[in-house]
Amino acid sequence: MLKDLLKEVVSLVAGKQAEDIVDLLDEQKYINEFVIAKKLNLTINQVRNILYKVSDYGLVSSIRKKDKKKGWYTYFWKIEILKALEFLKENMLKKMDNIEHQIKSRETKRFYVCERCHIELNEENALLNNFTCNECGSLLVLKDNSKMIRDLRKSREKLERDMAVVEGEIMKERGKEEKKRAKEIKKAEKIKKAEMAKRKKQRKILSEKSKGSKVKFKKKPKKTKKIFRPRRAKIKKRSKKKKR
Repeated sequence: MLKDLLKEVVSLVAGKQAEDIVDLLDEQKYINEFVIAKKLNLTINQVRNILYKVSDYGLVSSIRKKDKKKGWYTYFWKIEILKALEFLKENMLKKMDNIEHQIKSRETKRFYVCERCHIELNEENALLNNFTCNECGSLLVLKDNSKMIRDLRKSREKLERDMAVVEGEIMKERGKEEKKRAKEIKKAEKIKKAEMAKRKKQRKILSEKSKGSKVKFKKKPKKTKKIFRPRRAKIKKRSKKKKR
């Protein structure tokens, strides 16, 4: 069921001929684009055109790796299931809105039709043309909308059933995403705890080393103050010589 829904998404975006690519794309690992081209019997450019169209809507993701020998880049692709299902749901909602609008229009307005040319006009346009067909000149006839309204309601009911299926698949995928996220958080917390325990152990080792290797420093000898003797006597003698 899920693959059928994903094929519907791809056909909406890239055409009916592109839906077989869903069988080769995986949600967990990335697939080499050359492998996809070989299995679908398409050229690499044809495969890339399909994938680029789908990628524009965020329905696939890619990574690239450089070939060390040849020097060019090769792309690897995987499908984004949750985004694809949400895109399909949005498309269905638009269709349902369109059907609702048509039902309301058919219930409240009158339409006229040419039985020969099968051309349909609303009441305003029919009045402008004097209730005659522009193509053959025949008189326009009031159309009975009851059958069309029944068909539109059946289409709406079918869309509602399909929508319920899509919503169920979306709930499953969201559940998977939450489990995956919870697993990643748990793993990150485990790594963090291990790192904290490692740091604590290292700090303990360092503190033990510092306690066991205390060095006793010798006291520095006190500096003795120099005794300066006054030189007054000599200064006096010199001054007496100068006077003579």
